[in-house]
Amino acid sequence: MNTDFTIDEFIRKGIITDELELERALIADRKLRLLAKDNLHFKNLRKKLRNLIEAYERKEWSDIGQLTDEKLAESNFWETVAEQERIFIEKRKHLIRKELKIRKLIQKDLAHLLGHKSKTHMSELMNGIKPFTLKDLILIHQLLRIDIKELIPVFLSKEDMIRVQSALAELGKPHIKLCS
Repeated sequence: MNTDFTIDEFIRKGIITDELELERALIADRKLRLLAKDNLHFKNLRKKLRNLIEAYERKEWSDIGQLTDEKLAESNFWETVAEQERIFIEKRKHLIRKELKIRKLIQKDLAHLLGHKSKTHMSELMNGIKPFTLKDLILIHQLLRIDIKELIPVFLSKEDMIRVQSALAELGKPHIKLCS
């Protein structure tokens, strides 16, 4: 997983470039749908994200003649990767909330402990819209006693996966594989 992934990154780039980004954007859109009900910032972010999703889908998926079995298989693969990321983020959010409750703390208290001032920013972190910093995750681990493996994602980016698989092929080491 590219742990630097943020919706702001898509907005700043102004384009979704591949299927993994599309799948991440679709998941983010679903999260923003709930958050946008109460917050204008999230509503505006969702509108911009939806425009990028629609542009990508028009470009890549509107021509039925372009749809190959390979393209569908690639889409399914990256959908699975994005879903694993979503599940990880949801599980982490629930673990953090559970430990906060046990310690009679609220999300606002955690934000203060981490040095974050904005309620919106903390919500974005908890919901996986923006990534926690490594420092944030270490502090959460130390404060809430959550296993660090439950806090830090260990997914590789698409680019890193391809690079390592290519390097393994060049080295002639088929017995070494990336774990999934």
